[in-house]
Amino acid sequence: MLSVLAELPLALGPRWLDPDFLIKTFGLAGILAIVFVESGLLVGFFLPGDALLFTAGLLSSTGKLPALEILLVTIPIAAIAGDQVGYMIGRKSGPAVFNKPDGRLRRAHVDKTREYFERYGPRTVLIARFVPIVRTFVPVMAGVGQMRYRTFVTYNVLGGIGWGIGVTTLGYYLGRVDFVRANIELIIVGVVLLSWIPIVIELTRARRRVRAAPAQLPADQQAS
Repeated sequence: MLSVLAELPLALGPRWLDPDFLIKTFGLAGILAIVFVESGLLVGFFLPGDALLFTAGLLSSTGKLPALEILLVTIPIAAIAGDQVGYMIGRKSGPAVFNKPDGRLRRAHVDKTREYFERYGPRTVLIARFVPIVRTFVPVMAGVGQMRYRTFVTYNVLGGIGWGIGVTTLGYYLGRVDFVRANIELIIVGVVLLSWIPIVIELTRARRRVRAAPAQLPADQQAS
């Protein structure tokens, strides 16, 4: 049964997006690299950040990864550093990146991120850390919008620590539960499935907005 369930992530996406595969293949260095890329580099929006941290904590509890204390120090540092790089990308070249003519889907993600900024203001940097896809675009958008650097750093540090410690610790302590230990493959599959739900929802909404865009143009623009 578990061998069948363990193949579910492969049906949802390529094997290299399976957190268990990534951790077993690249270890702690791979975890930190993925967290860094997903946190601030635009190409990392599809990476499984939440599932990766949860799985890292879970495997740490079984001794397959370094002690929890090491994860709780290194993961937040990687997350904070990734956001810092994303902010600098936004300050220096954000408009050029976002205005590419072939970036319709990317534009949809940017629009979603802008909604978060309008709703939460600078706190978006903290809140979006817990929202897949959006957390990748927020630091870049903060740079594009010339957010005060000190303000950005404050919320970036708070968000990186809260996300990195919170999700990893949750995985660690659940991994110490007998039921979880006995069904570790099933739990990992469940986490992967849950982490993909918001991503699928966001991508579906983005595609709908892209398809609906021509219908929202004035009639004279559509004709031209």
